Amino acid sequence: MNATDGALDREMMARAIALSRASGEAGEYPYGAVICRDGRIVAESINRVTADGDVTRHAEVVAISEAQKFLGTVDLADCTIYVNAEPCAFCSYAIRESRIGRVVYALSSPHMGGLSKWPVLDDRDLSDAVPEVFAPPPEIVSGLMAAEAEEAIRQWNPIAARVLEKRQLFDADGQTRVVNRRVAGLAQRVMAALRRTFFDRFGRR
Repeated sequence: MNATDGALDREMMARAIALSRASGEAGEYPYGAVICRDGRIVAESINRVTADGDVTRHAEVVAISEAQKFLGTVDLADCTIYVNAEPCAFCSYAIRESRIGRVVYALSSPHMGGLSKWPVLDDRDLSDAVPEVFAPPPEIVSGLMAAEAEEAIRQWNPIAARVLEKRQLFDADGQTRVVNRRVAGLAQRVMAALRRTFFDRFGRR
């Protein structure tokens, strides 16, 4: 499947955008996240900051927690996360520590993003310094269905959308890009197996 225009990617991103609409309707900021493995959704969430009275309950973090519970493992290396907007640095760190293998988002976030602003998603120091915990950076697809994600935010709150646009908090330039396409060699596959079967036994499960 082509990473940038595959039917599955578009289907899952459409679901993430639908969740972002539901999040706005629920009185939350309009963010939605979907995690899938082998083409099937294993977890999804809207933002739950207001509902839970907890600023850490971003859609991505809630979805990661649910996916780990559903799959019975902290290791989500064979999963893809879809988000309507670029994950922030906080969510990006959770993505890296859970080892999600692929990140797909619609709108870039130049001031808050975990790739655009704070290079957490593609940081190699994490995996080079602590390979027992951190996998190499995930493949990243940005800009997929950005126009649709932007329109969902406009429909959520036209006034807020204008403010966000004026402050350039989101970027929808219409181009889909792939960053760091993953090609796992033998050494990486061996280390991935060791992380799951050996290293994760110490303080991670």
